[in-house]
Amino acid sequence: MRPPVTHHHPAGGAARRPYRLLIVEDEKRLALSLAKGLTAEGYAVDVVHDGREGLHRATEGTYDLLILDIMLPGLNGYRVCAALRAAGHDVPILMLTAKDGEYDEAEGLDTGADDYLTKPFSYVVLVARIKALLRRRPAGASPIHVHGDLKVDTAARRVFLGEDEVALTAKEFSVLEHLVLRAGEVVSKADILEHVWDFAYEGDPNIVEVYISALRRKLRARLIRTVRGAGYRLETAP
Repeated sequence: MRPPVTHHHPAGGAARRPYRLLIVEDEKRLALSLAKGLTAEGYAVDVVHDGREGLHRATEGTYDLLILDIMLPGLNGYRVCAALRAAGHDVPILMLTAKDGEYDEAEGLDTGADDYLTKPFSYVVLVARIKALLRRRPAGASPIHVHGDLKVDTAARRVFLGEDEVALTAKEFSVLEHLVLRAGEVVSKADILEHVWDFAYEGDPNIVEVYISALRRKLRARLIRTVRGAGYRLETAP
């Protein structure tokens, strides 16, 4: 028998459906504290404390964002994330962990997570990360973008160059997605950092150049043009 799910709903009526969040966190006090705060922000929040139950809820429910701890009983967060992506679920995933280090972050992002936050973290930063993830995909926007022989499916998170599918990491895809949504425009490094890593990122801003270089290698060198002193532009011509 499955353990009960804790439901939290915003107080009072709302003009539109609130964003639905699922928290999968085995530290019950932390999970309930986050749920209480996010409910006060206007979100509808469900909480579970086990990886298998979290995977079941994320698969069966219609959530706008998943807050996923890595160290979980049942299934760890990496496996939950990988299973969701393998099944075609594109719900934004923010991973939480007590671990620290580039290897853990890389593993989390490469299994399909959209962002990563190390404990202990600021609640204000958490809310900012959530808002950044929720605003990336405008409601009603077409999920398929075609530019010459480049096709980017933002719902399935798949990229094709001609007839060939190109395998990208989660972060590479997020950088490309942001450029695709503004194809033909010059997008600054700061703008990419804010939308892909968000404003709270405190690492080396040259990380953007690393991902741009990776995309050029995997796609086509001249597809993403550097506009000196301004940023990058995705060329719309084949």
